[in-house]
Amino acid sequence: MRHPHWRNAMAAEIQALKTNHTWILQPLPPGKKPIGCKWVFKTKFRADGSIEQHKARLVAKGYTQIEGLDYHGTFAPVAKLVTVRCILAVAAARQWHLFQLDVNNAFLHDNLNEKVYMSPSPGYSTPTATPIFHLQKSIYDLKQASCNWFFKLCSVLLAAGFIQSQADHSFFKLSQGQSSTFILVYIDDILIAGNDLPAITNFKTMLAHRFHIKDLGKLKYFLGLKVAHSPTGISLNQRKYALDILADSGHLGTRPTTFPMEQNLKLNNVDGDLLPDPSSFRRLVRRLIYLTITRPDIVFLVNILSQFMHQPRQPHYDAVVRVLCYIKFTPGQGLFFPASSNLQVSAYSDSDWASCPLTRRSTIGFLFSLALVLFPSVLRSNRPSLVLLLKLSIGLLLPLFVNSHGLKHFFMISTFTIPNPCSYTMTTKWLFTLLRILFSTNV
Repeated sequence: MRHPHWRNAMAAEIQALKTNHTWILQPLPPGKKPIGCKWVFKTKFRADGSIEQHKARLVAKGYTQIEGLDYHGTFAPVAKLVTVRCILAVAAARQWHLFQLDVNNAFLHDNLNEKVYMSPSPGYSTPTATPIFHLQKSIYDLKQASCNWFFKLCSVLLAAGFIQSQADHSFFKLSQGQSSTFILVYIDDILIAGNDLPAITNFKTMLAHRFHIKDLGKLKYFLGLKVAHSPTGISLNQRKYALDILADSGHLGTRPTTFPMEQNLKLNNVDGDLLPDPSSFRRLVRRLIYLTITRPDIVFLVNILSQFMHQPRQPHYDAVVRVLCYIKFTPGQGLFFPASSNLQVSAYSDSDWASCPLTRRSTIGFLFSLALVLFPSVLRSNRPSLVLLLKLSIGLLLPLFVNSHGLKHFFMISTFTIPNPCSYTMTTKWLFTLLRILFSTNV
């Protein structure tokens, strides 16, 4: 390591592991095989692009673990991004406080239930002749690390009186009279929203006594989303992420265009030459999918392009470049959550009968709007009658959307209004058919 900032980062990581009593040194028991480890280095940036810190992480080679012996459970829920948008929409309308916390060395806080042995880290000198680490607590990249950390945090929140959402298991709420505090967890990033500042402060103090917490203050940057506050509302965009996509793909200097898609463009899997290296196309589409969090204007086209990731051709790549040119024209475009919203939920739908040139399936688009913020979806159906059914059933879809995200139950918004544009009596057969097309992308 030539640069001292990386050596300092490694020393800080080793010190944190020792302080947390992550391992003990002991001889390797007979019949046991230790897993390896390695160093991972990362430079963390702020929202404005400046360097925040140089981070060194000691991670285990979890791919060498054996299921049933070294680990059992691996699943850990993370926050749904639609829940993030719902929280911001309600927080803007109700003038709630928004804060963000970061948990330092989050995966090191829970004890291991299995006996896992790890080889010493590169460059680490042990004081004994038996340099084998018997892990007492989770370490990054262990198969069970995410699962152990989430349930450790979940147990702390439930013990403090929080209620866990059944629609989004990473969403928690605590109500005491008129005071309400909401917690959204995405691995080691915690978003706090509430109407009572002292209650939020007490929660931060309680959490700091249990974990090593870094208070990031008012919510500004969360999961690559830039949050800007103003008296008129909250704006959300991914400008830095969009510019990173352009820079990484070499299109930062491309000529911008005002529309993301050519008119009457019909892509198929026959026309054009196959791409010699499809990895670049797939990487661009995957990154554009994440960009649709704040860009509903490109949802439809990204949905179309994602259907050709298995065998992309030159016209598909040209369409992706066109999207990049459009992003260059509007890199900071995003969502705005107005403070004057009445939090009315609305829904819109449209369809294009038998529009798919490959399967002759109908394309159905529908979106839900909460506080003028869009939640779009696109699906295809080979049954034209379902297109009419979807349009006639907006009155049913809206309650499903509201209940699926737990809006009424958790936000306790008495003024939630669900317009019912049409009274429609639906048989059980058609009801289940509707539910099937609602939660499926390929019917």
